[in-house]
Amino acid sequence: MIGALFHSYLSVPIYNLLVFFIGIMPGGDTGLAVIAVTLIVKIIILPLSYSAVRTQRAMKVIEPELKAIKEKYKDDSGEQAKQQFALYKKYRINPFASFFTLLIQLPILLALYWVFRGESLPAIDVASLYSFVAIPTHISTQFLGVFTVIGKSIPLALLAGVTQYFQAVFAVPTPAKTGTGGMSEDFGRAMAMQARFVIPFIIALISYETSGAVALYFVTSNIVTLFQEFLVRRKPLIPDSARTVTAEEV
Repeated sequence: MIGALFHSYLSVPIYNLLVFFIGIMPGGDTGLAVIAVTLIVKIIILPLSYSAVRTQRAMKVIEPELKAIKEKYKDDSGEQAKQQFALYKKYRINPFASFFTLLIQLPILLALYWVFRGESLPAIDVASLYSFVAIPTHISTQFLGVFTVIGKSIPLALLAGVTQYFQAVFAVPTPAKTGTGGMSEDFGRAMAMQARFVIPFIIALISYETSGAVALYFVTSNIVTLFQEFLVRRKPLIPDSARTVTAEEV
């Protein structure tokens, strides 16, 4: 049941979107088609992904206020939670944005993997094509005529890891040493180091073990996220000063 729904509502639409873009890309470049599909996905989830990027930055900005709340209400967990959510509302922060962004992209990434895992490219599975999607006259499984997107690609996998690294460096700066030490500071530094080195390694490994197409998805997605980070940093984080948000409103 779930497999049939996944096939009908994710794999087949992704496949048709890929075939459509292959048909209009120069030389029938499948790699360029994957990039186009990724951009379509990123545009669809743009409000949520932009909110996730903004939230990640905002959480660093409001960290002193959060620490003050935790210290003030350390003996009252209920009031502490209310005050924290009041602070999130004041700065228009959605703490669940990153989770929902990942939740939406995972099925799409899986669908892309299954499309390239089968034998529907470079041959065309006519039975899976919508009536309005034309069969491409030429299909190239080499991105820019060099990198394969059907099988494993070491260069594209490395590029996926590198772009993930730069995205992590830009999004999760290593906390500066305050000289006081402490568990929270050590934890923050450990998380930043994992984001910079462990996650890029995992992304590169997944990209290599799946296909060049999945690697291109990660590369394109990371570059778009970097651009979003740049836009968010250019806009100052201003709290909702038009009114005072209280815990009772949350």
